[in-house]
Amino acid sequence: MRHWLAPRLLLVIAAASLPATARATLTEADFFINNAQDFVDVCSSTESDPLNDAADHFCHGFLAGAYQYHLAQANGPKGVKFVCAPDPPPTRNDVVAGFLTWAGTHPQYMTEPAVEALFRYLVERAPCPKGGAK
Repeated sequence: MRHWLAPRLLLVIAAASLPATARATLTEADFFINNAQDFVDVCSSTESDPLNDAADHFCHGFLAGAYQYHLAQANGPKGVKFVCAPDPPPTRNDVVAGFLTWAGTHPQYMTEPAVEALFRYLVERAPCPKGGAK
């Protein structure tokens, strides 16, 4: 009896220790971004997710809105740009993909507000000259 149970028990233990590869599908609640990890989760949706189109649009809109705000504040009388996009600028898809890769190697920032982590990445990728740019 023990010989029959032992192999099955080992299989159950081994299966339980494997990392989960399938991510749960998104819900509308996932779009309330509380930190960088929430943003990463939405931007990492798979094509099979029923909310994938909404997630892609949300992700691109958040990114574009944050960058447009950065440009607007930099145009003020005391404004300073921290991010200076190359010419030609990268596509939004490239920026999102780069951010997701960066986020995977910088887990220490995933509890920060999403816009803070996003700009950490952008400043690393496309910094302006020392002291910022006007």
